[in-house]
Amino acid sequence: MRLRRGAYVSKEVPNEVVEAVRSGGRVTCLTLLRLIGVFVLERAEVHIHMPPHLSRSRHRRPDSAVLHWGECQREGQSHVVSLWDAVRQSVRCQTPRAAIATLDSVLHHRLLTSAEVESIFRTLPLRFQVLSPLIDSSAESGPETFMRLLLRSLGLSYETQVRLPGVGRVDFVVEGWLVIECDSREFHEGWEKQVDDRRRDLAAAELGYVTIRPLASDIFGRPNEVKEAVKAVVEAFGTRVGEQRAPQLRRSARETAVARRTGQRKGRFSGVMAAG
Repeated sequence: MRLRRGAYVSKEVPNEVVEAVRSGGRVTCLTLLRLIGVFVLERAEVHIHMPPHLSRSRHRRPDSAVLHWGECQREGQSHVVSLWDAVRQSVRCQTPRAAIATLDSVLHHRLLTSAEVESIFRTLPLRFQVLSPLIDSSAESGPETFMRLLLRSLGLSYETQVRLPGVGRVDFVVEGWLVIECDSREFHEGWEKQVDDRRRDLAAAELGYVTIRPLASDIFGRPNEVKEAVKAVVEAFGTRVGEQRAPQLRRSARETAVARRTGQRKGRFSGVMAAG
């Protein structure tokens, strides 16, 4: 399929790539990251990097596109910018929490190293530097990042990716006794999964843990309500459960904390970056 002079694609190419190349640009920022499996908060607009010489040309530009005009600092492909540049642009295009979640995801999937992420921050304005210390590659999903930041704002102690005997790995153990699992449709849909979750909660209860499961949609869309709910649970059960069991549970959590996994999602990244 001919998109413009000298640019042809097969029908299997994602629509976002088609729109970007047809307009004379390349896929970048949130669109590229979403295509390769990196977490970004859903955005309908296509992010396109445009070359400076097309700044006065509006030929074939999608009306809803987000256009990026700055020079790229790393070499990319004819249809996509480099991953380094896409991540750099994504920090500026999102809210602070969403940007941290994206950076967590990039590191978790081993798409960039910590040193490469640090090099990105060295090119960003000073106002973004406060985000760097908040990045944690142990987060396996966007909701986990948002929940971690919520717990920090409450001043609660927590551990991530903890393996409990007879329960398995849980997202958070807060104050040594509260288990928080961040449920999303992607990983918790279907009755069989619901049955498994309920059995895990019972097993955790036998060990003295209280479990809550805030929905990902609420963590993203109603963070203040989730924050107040977590605070209320800690205040309601903290004295009764925490004082009696917290020391023992904290020791158990430390002894059984699982090594932080970094994930493996390079396949999707390679496929999109090499397409065309």
